[in-house]
Amino acid sequence: MDEVLRRSAAHMLTPDIKDPLLSDDALHHLNRVLRLREGESVTVTNGNGEWRQCLWTDTGLEITGEIHHEPVRDALEISVAIPKGDRLEWMVQKLVELGVDRIRLLTSERSVVKWDDQRAAKQLDRLRRVAESAIEQSRRIWGCEIVGPTDAREVLPTIPIAEPGGRDITKDDRVIAIGPEGGWTIEEVQCASETISISRQVLRVETAAIAAATLMAAQR
Repeated sequence: MDEVLRRSAAHMLTPDIKDPLLSDDALHHLNRVLRLREGESVTVTNGNGEWRQCLWTDTGLEITGEIHHEPVRDALEISVAIPKGDRLEWMVQKLVELGVDRIRLLTSERSVVKWDDQRAAKQLDRLRRVAESAIEQSRRIWGCEIVGPTDAREVLPTIPIAEPGGRDITKDDRVIAIGPEGGWTIEEVQCASETISISRQVLRVETAAIAAATLMAAQR
């Protein structure tokens, strides 16, 4: 990571990198929550691999740096059965911090959590806000797409699943599916393209997702 990014007092998402304007909520956060002092470094990104340095002033942001362009990289995806309770938000936050580019929420035969369309839209909106905060906190310059819920049977034939006894993760793996509490059914395992082992222990859904993301990110 570039030292300017690492050492910035804050890192913010903005839709226009050429003329970075922040929302009232973002300005309030910088001014009242972080209590930035005039002249402190703030980096901004559009989430598409571009970022630049600005300085905090009493009127907002002052552009001081050129636009930096990062090369396109292979995307990492975690497809994962929706965990119960507040563990979902925590999982999304950590996957974003680890560098996952797409999180696909799945429903499977043994899924406990299943949403109707209205609840799904509300939950996805909330999770995208969680992801944006994690992008800013971790100084990412690439966004994270959150999609779903998708029926696992639609994607398992084309992607590997986490399952005991499978092969090890390699540098060529860019996506893996994590099953629900209770695991995949026999039919789902047979439907999957192949199996990958990420641990000898039985893991919670969110733990398995984070373990898989860590292993893939380490070989990126």
